Parts: sequence; C-alpha cells; structure tokens
Amino acid sequence: MRLPLIFLAPLLLSGCFIETSTYVIDINTDHAITLKVEKDNFWTKEGTLRVVMSRLPDCQRQYELGSVWLSDLQVELFGNGNNVYTLRADDQAWQIDTTTCSELKAPDPDAVTGLPLGIFTLDSDNKLNFEKPEAASE
Repeated sequence: MRLPLIFLAPLLLSGCFIETSTYVIDINTDHAITLKVEKDNFWTKEGTLRVVMSRLPDCQRQYELGSVWLSDLQVELFGNGNNVYTLRADDQAWQIDTTTCSELKAPDPDAVTGLPLGIFTLDSDNKLNFEKPEAASE
C-alpha cells in the first residue's frame, strides 16, 4: 500500500512553485526589489506574494504582502522618489521604502501615483518576469 503512495507524491507537488523576479535599482550598490510568488498546493488558484528589499550593506528585508489570484497575475511597480516604491495588483496596493527596507502605509489602489517602472507578470508556465515599459526599454 505504501508503494503506490510514494509514486503519487510527485503528482501532488507538481502544481506547486516558488518564483522570483528582480527589479535592479542600482547594480553598484546591490539596491533591488525582488518579488516572490509562492503556490503551496496544486489545487489552489491563489498564491502568496512577498517582496524582498535590499540595499546592501545597509538593509535587506522580506515582507509578506498577502494572497493574490495567480491567473493573469500582474503586479505594477511605480517609483515615487526618495527610494519609495508602490506595488499594485488588481485591487491591492503596497508601498515600501528601500532606504530603511520598511513597509509604508499603502495608498488606495485607485489613487496610486508615481513613475511606472514596469510590471511583474506570471506567464502560462508559472515563470515570473519583470517587463519594463516599452518607452523605457528603447
């Protein structure tokens, strides 16, 4: 009886993943924002979103942002100046400060302002990518 269960175990884990993608602010100072998406169970349609801020050697910190729908996931990144950044996904928004690697009080998702820096997207193969705006990629 145990042998068939051993062969089924990989199938239970086949839909699980942990994906990351990074927006590099300054490569010379190891200043970056990394988004991390985790899906623990193959049957769920939601995942856990985390952000890792690093400005080495001064600080590095990870925050759990919450649960998001994985289908067509898009997390927009905005620069607000003075090392403050806003992330927005659907009806949720989060604001972070990479000077102190801290989480700030987020604006209303409909009231997000700032310079659009790009979008983190989860593709059909569950690969997380960061895409810069078309005007910025030229």
